[in-house]
Amino acid sequence: MHKQTVQYLVGGIFALVIAMSIGRFSYTVILPYMQDTFGFSHATAGFLATSNYLGYLVGALVAGRLQIGGKRIPFLQIALVTSILTTAMMGFTDAIIAWYILRFMSGIMSALIFVVAASLVLDQLAGNGKAHLSGLFYSGVGTGIALSSIIVSPMHAMFDWDGTWIALALFSVILFIFIVFLIKPVTQQHTQQKLSQKVAMRKFPPMTWMKWLILAYSLEGLGYIVTGTFIVSIAKESTSFHGDSTFVWFVVGIAAIPSCIVWSKLAQRYGYVRTLLISMLIQGLGIVLPAFATNTLTLYTSAFIFGATFMGITTVATTLARQILPVNSHKILGYLTAGYALGQMLGPSLAGALANFTNSYQYALFGATAVIAVGALCLISGLKYEKVKVGKLNTISER
Repeated sequence: MHKQTVQYLVGGIFALVIAMSIGRFSYTVILPYMQDTFGFSHATAGFLATSNYLGYLVGALVAGRLQIGGKRIPFLQIALVTSILTTAMMGFTDAIIAWYILRFMSGIMSALIFVVAASLVLDQLAGNGKAHLSGLFYSGVGTGIALSSIIVSPMHAMFDWDGTWIALALFSVILFIFIVFLIKPVTQQHTQQKLSQKVAMRKFPPMTWMKWLILAYSLEGLGYIVTGTFIVSIAKESTSFHGDSTFVWFVVGIAAIPSCIVWSKLAQRYGYVRTLLISMLIQGLGIVLPAFATNTLTLYTSAFIFGATFMGITTVATTLARQILPVNSHKILGYLTAGYALGQMLGPSLAGALANFTNSYQYALFGATAVIAVGALCLISGLKYEKVKVGKLNTISER
């Protein structure tokens, strides 16, 4: 593999760890500690998460309209620095209004980083005939989740909840330094490379079908985020769960690491729409398990299924969108991510309020599964486009 492609891949993974695993999802692990200290309700926890996802929606909408051309790299660096600062500042204040603002800003940066880093890495992979390695890039989220779940508990023991946020920010600074050296502008002369090989040529849905993909992915955002926000809290509050509740999040991360590669391979073999539909149905099954019982087995099983699907779904959906509209990839990824962000913005608030009202997460989990199932059904019309022909593929790639 070309050296620069490897560097972009590793740098992109580090960017996802900063923006997604730490900037967004570390809140899931730190949340129970913050609730223990300040005693705020499930509804407040949900609203805090929603402020982050509202920012994610804003960032995704902005990303879809960006006219940054050859300035994607400096734009990415500025967004990463801002993301790190919002993470650090969470530890310097206990004012809830400040938390709302910081989580909102963090959400904006997460979306911008996700979309811009994805467009940089996916374009680099595609230009070198390595588009099938996109799953490696998205595995960065799972890697970061697993890592944060391991380090947050000892960090909290040493530094309390506020020091944990600051320590995570310092860790992000180290990753950022690597990113600066790994993701650099392309320096070699533009060359044309003709690739001729016998491959499976899969048909993709037309641009007019994108509305169904966006709708399905938006409903996925609404459903998955209930477990993504509250699974650690569910474990912590359960009297039948025995073990460290943060280890549940570790299971999510470990399952997520290979999932992007596995689902990407399955999509190439069996079709992107079909694979996306199946993965969403499997995820729905995992999400609903704790609604029946919150013992150790069901929570770990739910965490594993959830981890094994949520980033895989993102990998397949974004790759499919790029296949449908390969030009200006950051724009289509921005609009797709905006729908997802809208769903996940509403999810925590609705689930938190419902949990407060019923004094249980049970009905929120049932609702999340139902929403994901409806999203999966939205994809059925795309199955008819997935017919495979084996033939000669001639592509022109530039780098």
